[in-house]
Amino acid sequence: MTLPELLAARAVADPDGVAMIVDGVGELAYRDWDARANAVANRLIGQGITGGDRVGLVFPASGWIEYAVAFLGVLRAGAVAVPLSDRLPAAEIGQLSAHCSMAAIVRDAAGSDVTPPPVVVRAGDPAQILYTSGTTGAAKGVTATHANLAYGLRAEPRYRAFRHSKHLVHAFPIGTNAGQMMLVNALGAHPAVVTLPRFTPGRFAGLIRKYRAGTVFVVPAMAIELINAGVEPLESVLLLGSAAAPLPSAVASELGGLFPQAMITNYYTSTEAAPAQTIMLFDPERPGSVGRPAAGGGVRVTAADGSPVGVGETGEVWMRSPAAPRAYFGDPRSGVFRDGWVRMGDLGYLDDEGYLYLVDRESDVVKSGAYKISTLKIEEALHAHPLVKEAAAFGVPHPVLGTVVVAALVVRDAVAPEEVRAFLGERLAGHEVPARLLTLETLPRNRGGKVDKRALRALS
Repeated sequence: MTLPELLAARAVADPDGVAMIVDGVGELAYRDWDARANAVANRLIGQGITGGDRVGLVFPASGWIEYAVAFLGVLRAGAVAVPLSDRLPAAEIGQLSAHCSMAAIVRDAAGSDVTPPPVVVRAGDPAQILYTSGTTGAAKGVTATHANLAYGLRAEPRYRAFRHSKHLVHAFPIGTNAGQMMLVNALGAHPAVVTLPRFTPGRFAGLIRKYRAGTVFVVPAMAIELINAGVEPLESVLLLGSAAAPLPSAVASELGGLFPQAMITNYYTSTEAAPAQTIMLFDPERPGSVGRPAAGGGVRVTAADGSPVGVGETGEVWMRSPAAPRAYFGDPRSGVFRDGWVRMGDLGYLDDEGYLYLVDRESDVVKSGAYKISTLKIEEALHAHPLVKEAAAFGVPHPVLGTVVVAALVVRDAVAPEEVRAFLGERLAGHEVPARLLTLETLPRNRGGKVDKRALRALS
């Protein structure tokens, strides 16, 4: 089943059912979504858009409903949707447009002819190009087929995910991989998907209370903000999912108090690997694990030459799912994709029960003197300090050692660097303790909510 087919089926089975709610903006029912997507598709076809053409989508954070309509309209026209943030500079939008040879850019969901367009969309056709956040280099366009986006979805109600919930709340940005998964949930899951134009911890908590949401998705930065804001416990939530980055175990423990009825769950995937993922229900016995493969997928850890490493040995993390794999636009034979497996760009290891532990991003490992130092391990230790709200570790050049570790902190109250180092000295080896500590008001982040370590290096 493709996403356009699934939308048509939901519009017939549940025409007045609410698919999506944007707080303070409006809501979208399946019948309206279906009809308006047809109108967008017919408008595009009338403008000369044909199968396989790339169409950019540029919408503001408050425009989730219009974006959802336009996205399905592009797919119904047989074209390829290219979601872009409206916060991108015009020059960057131009660069991405040129990179994938966009035929048009859509900024609204206008259209009048709601007749289903006479276009046949096949499961193997390209449907989406999603540009990565580019924290370690130039952004790359990741192409997904219709089969990839709709993997595992069924029209029958008994197969809909999150049936314990009437409402699912999130605050992921338009055009991110996590945001796209929420768009898919609005089509294929049981609850109405609820979001808000701009995340603040108070508004987000209020949204959860207003709808008595049973399912909530956040990124770790949002979870930390909710904890630090002193939000009262949110007892309606039965599933709290964290995505986009590893969830520090100290943060997961505190989330248990904020969401006392919820399973705290960490999802590990990437724009390149989706829908392959590992899922971890927080377990104090396995702090730091991101879980085991889900939904028939697989994970392996290899040496640089591709040969498998033993249990507990660190190597390159690869993932796969039974879904049609993704690929880089213009670079289909990239070494990131190999025989259905996707290289995650992370170093990690597997324990004897198949649980995956991440050691670090390959690009973030600090090589200092004779040592290779994991910034994730340092961040995990820093998050355990009672006065540390957020932390990020990164490497900077050093004339003798080559590179040394610096840590940037956001703190709850003033704390002496010597105290932090003494705290870390009880948890880390001497060479792992940061050579320098920076205290910042906030950590710089990219549009996907991940800490921008290139920006931190520039600040140091």
